[in-house]
Amino acid sequence: MQNTFEIRHLSREEKLRVMEAIWEDLSKEGEEVESPNWHQDALQETERRLKSGEEKTVDWPAAKKELRERFE
Repeated sequence: MQNTFEIRHLSREEKLRVMEAIWEDLSKEGEEVESPNWHQDALQETERRLKSGEEKTVDWPAAKKELRERFE
């Protein structure tokens, strides 16, 4: 597909509108997209780890802070 444009030239508001339009379009196809088998396996493993105490939950603000510190 050669019909591309420079995203960096869009304002933040324009970028968010484009993202919302893309998400809305993708959401309409929800039933057509099957989750791969490994998703279920990963969810089950995470649930097992949570129940056994091997995994801990972190609220979203703390998780964002940790990720930013890790990757900056």
